[in-house]
Amino acid sequence: MNGLLSDYLPLVIFIGVSLVIAVALLVAPFLVAYNSPDPEKLSAYECGFNAFDDARMKFDVRFYLVAILFIIFDLEVAFLFPWAITFGDLGWFGFWSMMLFLGVLTVGFVYEWRKGALEWD
Repeated sequence: MNGLLSDYLPLVIFIGVSLVIAVALLVAPFLVAYNSPDPEKLSAYECGFNAFDDARMKFDVRFYLVAILFIIFDLEVAFLFPWAITFGDLGWFGFWSMMLFLGVLTVGFVYEWRKGALEWD
């Protein structure tokens, strides 16, 4: 029984240290944070418009466009990681299929660049 408990001792220490760190990270902002709200800190950020109460309020379609463009290029990176890991096993077919995929995405990127989708007026 003593050997079994000594095998689990590193795990218990690891869980204990991680709990201490988690609690410290949750408590530290309340102890260290400088709290003086002003209109600039309370203003809207990231989305570009103030929060609203009505869900049917109209806003600019460019927010949707930026989100869609982010998803497209995020998927490109998501496909590159597994391809890079198995690159040695895929051979020339895997290489050229990924080059075709990247070519299509590059053509799409150039198209949206020329159409001005990346410009924020």
